[in-house]
Amino acid sequence: ILKMAAVVVLASSNKDEDDDMTPMPTNQEKDIVETAQADNQFSILVSAVVKAGLVDALKADGPLTVFAPTNSAFEMLFDDLGVNGIDDLTADQLTPILLYHVVSGKVMAADVSTGYVPSLNTTAPGNNSVLIFTDASNGVMLNGSSKVVAADVMASNGVIHVIDKVILPPDVVDIAIQNSNFSTLVAAVSKAGLVEALQADGPFTVFAPTNAAFDALFADLGVNGIDDLTADQLTPILLYHVVSGNVRAADVASGTVPTLNPDASIEITVNMGVMLNGVANVVATDVQGTNGVIHVIDKVILP
Repeated sequence: ILKMAAVVVLASSNKDEDDDMTPMPTNQEKDIVETAQADNQFSILVSAVVKAGLVDALKADGPLTVFAPTNSAFEMLFDDLGVNGIDDLTADQLTPILLYHVVSGKVMAADVSTGYVPSLNTTAPGNNSVLIFTDASNGVMLNGSSKVVAADVMASNGVIHVIDKVILPPDVVDIAIQNSNFSTLVAAVSKAGLVEALQADGPFTVFAPTNAAFDALFADLGVNGIDDLTADQLTPILLYHVVSGNVRAADVASGTVPTLNPDASIEITVNMGVMLNGVANVVATDVQGTNGVIHVIDKVILP
């Protein structure tokens, strides 16, 4: 049984503070909910928290880190969803979204690094936490789309970082889209017409090759890139990287595993790490989405 590091968590960083990420005043007499209630830019967030019945959870001792969307961020969400406002959403719809904006612990802006961190949303298969992708290369971005615009709003039970877009819990396709290291994989999945299939309920376990892994494949095949391969050529390769079920790293064992390619199985070897077919190394594990989990591999495997 392999017990690899599940995720790259928020860790210390020596990066310079980004000019666009303005530190906010502190008020450690108020808890997170009270701090949000005192700021008009969070009025929709407060209404959502109340409707979802999460007030007590966010007033608990914690500590908690909250990525707090502004009113304008919620207005953009309403437009995207085709609703008029909070009144058009149920508590059951709001709860997983709101919990996806909360991280356990008090994580200051200077301590954010690029990687994945578990949220308090545990709606993933097996009650696992759905992960947030944080990119600290230029300020702090969440899931490749939402920017931290004001940081380190202190509260008595944690810290708030203000964000300019609501982030939604991602499925396995969303996870790949949000991380630039998977841009070739995303292009391949799109060309093969597999996006809707991989956004289904699943659950799925995806062994996701990096861009570098695809570049090595192109060199081996003597092609320039995805444009030189047809959907019929890509489909069996991509389906060969997907296994039915939400298989976490701790549950991986040596053996032969059937894939969504009905004509081919993967040979998994667990020793000091995990290898697929004796050629591809699993280099990162347990990137959990709402409908499955991704393990990152360093080589494309062929049926």
